[in-house]
Amino acid sequence: MSRDLANRPASAADISEAEAFLAAHPEITAFDLVLIDLNGIARGKIIRRHELLPIFRSGRHLPGSILGLDVTGEDVEDTGLVWSDGDADRRAWPVAGSLVPLPWTSPPRGEVRLALYELDGTPMDADPRHALARQVDLLEADGYHPVLAYELEFYLLDRERTADGDFQPLRLPLTDERPEGIQVYGVSELDRLEPFIDAVYRGAEAQGLPVETMISEYAQGQFELTLRHGGALRAADDLAMLKRLIRALAVRHGMMACFMAKPFAGRAGSGMHVHASLGDAAGENLFADHGEALSPLLRHAVAGLLETMEESMLVFAPHFNSWRRFSAQSYAPTTPTWGTNNRSVAVRIPTGSPAGRHLEQRAAGIDSNPYLVGATVLAGMRKGILAKADPGPETTAYAEATGDDLPPDWRGAIETAGSSAFLKEALGERLHHVFLALKRAEYRRFANEVTALERTFYGEIV
Repeated sequence: MSRDLANRPASAADISEAEAFLAAHPEITAFDLVLIDLNGIARGKIIRRHELLPIFRSGRHLPGSILGLDVTGEDVEDTGLVWSDGDADRRAWPVAGSLVPLPWTSPPRGEVRLALYELDGTPMDADPRHALARQVDLLEADGYHPVLAYELEFYLLDRERTADGDFQPLRLPLTDERPEGIQVYGVSELDRLEPFIDAVYRGAEAQGLPVETMISEYAQGQFELTLRHGGALRAADDLAMLKRLIRALAVRHGMMACFMAKPFAGRAGSGMHVHASLGDAAGENLFADHGEALSPLLRHAVAGLLETMEESMLVFAPHFNSWRRFSAQSYAPTTPTWGTNNRSVAVRIPTGSPAGRHLEQRAAGIDSNPYLVGATVLAGMRKGILAKADPGPETTAYAEATGDDLPPDWRGAIETAGSSAFLKEALGERLHHVFLALKRAEYRRFANEVTALERTFYGEIV
C-alpha cells in the first residue's frame, strides 16, 4: 500500500465520486477547490480537469497558514500557523458529496470542497469543519443524532455606492426601481426580483442544495432564504455553499450580496438562525413533545445554550460590525432568555407539529462561520443535557436586557471567549487559540484606525 493511501482519512470522498462526475460532465474543464476558513471565507485555487482524480486519490497539499489568515487575508503570526510553523503544508482531502457544478460559470466549472488534515491523516484541528464533526461524534456516542437547519438573511445592494461611499439598496430587475419602505413579507418585491430568484433556485437544484422559502425581510433590499434540515455537517456545508452561490449570482445580475450583520444603521441586521433537534438511531425526534409538555431533553438542551451564551458570543458575533446588530426591539437577542413562539428571545421554541418540535438559536449573525456556530450550539446543548439543567421560566413577552448577561461589545466578547473553558472544549484547544489570535489581531487593526466620525467630533472642538 502506498504511503498516500495509508494516510488517507476514512472520511475523505471516494474516487468513484469524481469518476462518475467526470463521466456525467464532459463539458467541465476546471474546478474550484474550496476550503472554508475560520471567518467563513472560501479560500483555495482553480485546477484543470486532469488534476481532479489525483486529488481524490492522494489529496492536495495546502499551507496550514490558510487557516491563519484574518478577514482581510493577511497572515496572523500569533496563530502559530505562519512562520513559527515554517508555513508548513498539510494535506487537503475532498469532502464526500461536495463535487458539484458551478451553474453561474461560463465556460462551465465545477467545485469540490476540502477539509484539511495533517500529513499522517489525522484531522488538522484548526479546520472549523473538524470542530463540528467532533461535536457530532460526541453526541452520537451519547446516543443522539443532531439535526440542524440554517436560515440565511442577507441584503442585495446596488454595486454603485452613494457619493458618500455608503451602500444603497438594489434596483429591482423588472422595474429598475429601488424598493421603498420596509415591506416585510412583501410579494411585489419578490416578483420584481424574479430573474435573480429563478437563478438562485435553478442553481441550488444543480448543486443539490435544499433551498426552500424566500422572504422579503425587514428592510429595503433585505431577504431571507431557508434551508431544509439535515445532518449537522451537511447543514453547515449547505449554508457555506448557498452564500457562495448567492454572492456569485448577484455579481452576474449586476448586484452585490452583502452578508454583513449590520450594513445600515437604523435598519434590520441579518441573522443566521440555527434550528436544532436530536434524533435517535432510527431517526425519531427526541425533542418531540411529551403529551402537552415540552420534552425534558429539549428543556435541558435549551438550558445549556442559555448557560453558555455569554462565553459563545464571539462565535456568534465575530466581527466589529457584528455588535451593531444587537439593540432593543431589533429581533436580535440582547439577553440569554428562552420562550415558545417568541422572536425576541435568544432560544426560541417555534410553534408547529409536536412530533417535529425543535429549538431555534437566534444569536448568531450571518457573518459568522456556520461550522463554528454549529459546533458551539451542539456543545452547549450537550452540556445542558449531561447536567440535566433547567432553563427556568420562559419569557412570554419582549425579552428585556438585564445589562450584564452578555459581553457589552466585541472587545468584551474576545476577553470572555479567551478565558472560557467551555469554548475551548467546544472548538478544541488549538482552534480556540487560532480563532482568538485572529480576533485579537483584527481588533487591534480597528482600534488603531482613526475614523471620519472622530475627526468630525474632535478635530476643531477639543
